[in-house]
Order: sequence, then structure tokens, then C-alpha cells
Amino acid sequence: MTQQKPTWIPMLILLVIAFFAAFGVPTPGPAVTEGLDTGDIAWMLVSAGLVLLMTPGLAYFYGGMVNHKNVISTMLQSFIAMGVITLIWVIFGFSLAFGSSINGLIGNPFEYAFFKGVFDGKPWSLAPTIPFALFAFFQMKFAVITPALISGALAERINFRAFVLFMVLFCVVVYAPLAHWTWHPEGWLFKYGVLDFAGGTVVHMSAGWAALAGAIYLKRRKSHVEANILPPANIPYVLLGTGLLWFGWFGFNAGSAVGAGALAVSAFATTHVAAASAGLSWVLFDVTRGRKVSALGFSIGAVVGLVAITPASGFVSVPAAIFIGTVSAIVSNIAAHWRANSKLDDTLDVFPCHGTGGMMGMLLTGLFASKAINGAVAEEGLFIGGDASLFIKHIVALVVVSAFAFLASYALLFITDKIIPLRVTEEEERVGLDISQHDESLVEV
Repeated sequence: MTQQKPTWIPMLILLVIAFFAAFGVPTPGPAVTEGLDTGDIAWMLVSAGLVLLMTPGLAYFYGGMVNHKNVISTMLQSFIAMGVITLIWVIFGFSLAFGSSINGLIGNPFEYAFFKGVFDGKPWSLAPTIPFALFAFFQMKFAVITPALISGALAERINFRAFVLFMVLFCVVVYAPLAHWTWHPEGWLFKYGVLDFAGGTVVHMSAGWAALAGAIYLKRRKSHVEANILPPANIPYVLLGTGLLWFGWFGFNAGSAVGAGALAVSAFATTHVAAASAGLSWVLFDVTRGRKVSALGFSIGAVVGLVAITPASGFVSVPAAIFIGTVSAIVSNIAAHWRANSKLDDTLDVFPCHGTGGMMGMLLTGLFASKAINGAVAEEGLFIGGDASLFIKHIVALVVVSAFAFLASYALLFITDKIIPLRVTEEEERVGLDISQHDESLVEV
């Protein structure tokens, strides 16, 4: 087992947090119970668990696609997010995203610091039938998976410690503001009229653009330069990950109804149908280009469908979901094919799938959003009889969010690289990140 230079700084930071949490945070008072609905609470507890399951699902999805010498490192980058982002969310991340709005841009970072006032606070205004703490933990799971999504673009060449630092910075500087803009009643995108039911903008577009920034900043793997792309380690892992993601996505989308009602059922249905349509669309589009139907293709297509339906899931009909899944998979397939023939080394096609899929979902929500599905829709989609105003608002939001997520992520990568080098050495890349970063291996060496 190789040794690396010891450092006390991360452990010291955690100890300071732990001691402050134990001795510096007041004990909450009695929980507010008035107006709560036990059915809604039960569903949201299940939904929060389902969304958390998506992160291990993502680990298997990504882990199966990389080469065997990078499986553990790639999977750990998802699992470590469950530890790191959870603490960031409790300390001040939730407060940044959902605290009292400061000019529609960010929440008050001190309002719910260390979850002060969360367990004994009144329910969130848009989720009045569940405890405020349950809403906070449900939202936590979205914050956990978003930086984990980015890891797929950086796989097989990212320094693990640098990735953890970048993940923290991304959560604070990119994710929390976007969540505030989009989901806080005083957020500027929310007030502008942009619809994002479950995170197409906040989660997938932000991760997709950050992935593109990372792929550009880190440059190409040596194997990519040499056109010697190593084969996936385990396609059954990819299938398993797809199943876990698909299952967990019901909590992601249907849970965003924040209640066990008809809207949750509608979001549940559109989620499943879009994933099925997209999986078929991806492999059938491959067939039109002379390729064989593949397990990898169906898996990627299904995930693209889940990504694309996410912003629209609580606003569109099931027939619209078929269109969204089918068309988004074709567009993402074309984007992935273009990427594969370019010099851009986005290892697992995070931008073509999550970035492009998220943008497609956002635009198509502007076309198909219906008041009949969700009374919160103020303006009908362009294809549902409305004028172009909602669609135009979504185009504006797409441009602003894309620019913000890409530029901020690139800046954070630059800052991280100055603190901890982002790129592993050529020798570490050759040996594989499992051994060089963690002294662990999927196979005997």
C-alpha cells in the first residue's frame, strides 16, 4: 500500500464542525404539527429515500462504463457526495437555497444554519402538509446527486481530493443559487415564470454545463489522445444502475409534487413513459445508422428520457411525455455522436446526456405545459394553445443558466486547481485511479 503526504486540515475542519454542532447549536423546540397530512408525509419520506437511492444507482451506472482500473474511484465519487454534501446542506447549504431571499438571488446563509429552526419551523409555503424538516431533507437528496453527475465527465483522470473540494464549491456557488432562483417563491426565475418541476434546470443543466467545463479544463485522457479508448468494465453494472435510477426517479419527479395526490400520479406516469420512449428511441435511432441494439444504448437512452421529462413531469400529459422522451433521445444521441468524433473528452457523455437532455426538457416544457395538468401553470405552453411567452421565458432562462453554470464552474475548477491539482499524473492515469488514488482494485493486481 502506497502512502501519501498526511494532512490534518480536512479532519480538523470536520472536528470543528462536530464540536460546534454539539455545543453551539440550540436544541429545537416542539415540532409544528398543525395542518400536516400523514399520507403526504409517508409519501415524501419514501420519495426522499428513492431520490437518495439514485446516487448509488448513478455510481453503478457510471462505474460500469469506465475501464476496470477506474471502477472503484468512479463509484466512490458518487458515494462521497452523500457524506460531503449532506454536511454542507445542514451547515448552510439549505439556508442558501431556501432561506429568506436576498434580492431573488440567494438565501440568507444564517437563517437555517445547522438546521436551526428547521425541525420546529412552520411548513414550507409550497409544501404545507409535510414538516419543514422533511422538505429540507427531500431537497438535500437533489443537492447530493448533482455534483455526483458531474464526475462522469471527469472520470479516469481526476484527483479525488480535488474533486471533493470542487464538489463543495460547486454546491455553494452554483447549485444553491440556482435552486434559490428556480424554486424559492422569491427567486427571480420563479417570479419570472420559469417552470422546473423537479430539476431540469437546477440539477441537470447545471451538472451538464459543469461537466463540459470540466472536460475542457482537464483536457483529454492519454488513451483518448491515442484513440485507444478502453472498454467498459461491466455492462450489467450499467443495467443495474439504470434500474436503480429509473426506480429512484419516481421519488425525484413524483415526489416533487410534495404530496400524495393526483399531481404525483401524473408526474409518476409521465416519468415512466418518457423513459420507456427514450430508451426505445435511442436504440432504434442507432439501428437507422447501422448499429446493433445494445444494452448500453437502451440504458443511456432511458436515462436521457428521465432527464428530459424532469422539468416537465408535473406540467405535461402522458402523450406529451412520449414526444419529449423520443425527441430528446434523438437529439442527445446526435450530440453524443458528435462528441465522440470530436476532441472533447467528456468521458461518459455527461453534457450530451444531462446537459442536452436538461435543455431539451426545459424548452419542451415551454411547449407542452398545461393548466389542465397543473393549476400552477400561469401560461399555457405554445403547443397547448398558449402564446409564445412561456417558451420565450424558457429560452431566456436557458441562456442565463447555461452561461452562469458554465462560467462559474470553470472558475471554480481554476480555483480548485490552484489549491489541489485537479489532474492526476500520467503514471497515475496509466495505473488507474483505483490503485493510485485509493489503493483498491476491482481485480487482483
